[in-house]
Amino acid sequence: MAAIRVMVVDDHPMWRDAVARDLAEAGYDVVAVCGEGRQAVRIAAAVRPQVAVVDLRLPDISGVEVTRALAGLEVPARVLVLSASGEQEDVLEAVKAGATGYLVKSAAREEFLDAVARTAEGDAVFTPGLAGLVLGEYRRLAAAPAPAPDAPRLTDRETEILRLVAKGLTYRQIAERLVLSHRTVQNHVQNTLGKLHLHNRVELVRYAIEKGLDTP
Repeated sequence: MAAIRVMVVDDHPMWRDAVARDLAEAGYDVVAVCGEGRQAVRIAAAVRPQVAVVDLRLPDISGVEVTRALAGLEVPARVLVLSASGEQEDVLEAVKAGATGYLVKSAAREEFLDAVARTAEGDAVFTPGLAGLVLGEYRRLAAAPAPAPDAPRLTDRETEILRLVAKGLTYRQIAERLVLSHRTVQNHVQNTLGKLHLHNRVELVRYAIEKGLDTP
């Protein structure tokens, strides 16, 4: 299989180079290394990384803005935020912008490399302790009143997977529970996103909770 294509976006040269080196040594294809946000967005449109490892603190635009831009590309990159901050506000802003995962920079090398692989597969990856925070925010957002358009018809399998997504399970965990391949779960999720006219996991979980699918 082809190596996962990764972009690294961090304004600290030594940290940026160390992350890129760890990725390359682990067999990832580091297609770009950038120190500024706008440069990263321009380059990403050309090199089309599958995963972008993005710091939140950049000299020109914020990592949140970069995340939003990368998620909105014609060929979107999945974003794994790698930040020194574990503050609630930073985590939630990154996820709302479209980040697939969020690790603090104190994460071990193997934890980081595994997180990149899982991000490429579409799993939501968070530093331990942050996943509950994000799921709690999904529920808070879902409690806010929102227009309720006619619900598109989902298959029984799509509804079953959506229910498990709303409970905070990763795609890998869903695949194991339902005895499906990881790819099959991803395909069902993508079909559901298309039917519901949603763009990312954040919006999908919010929809599911609004519909009460996170309850037993």
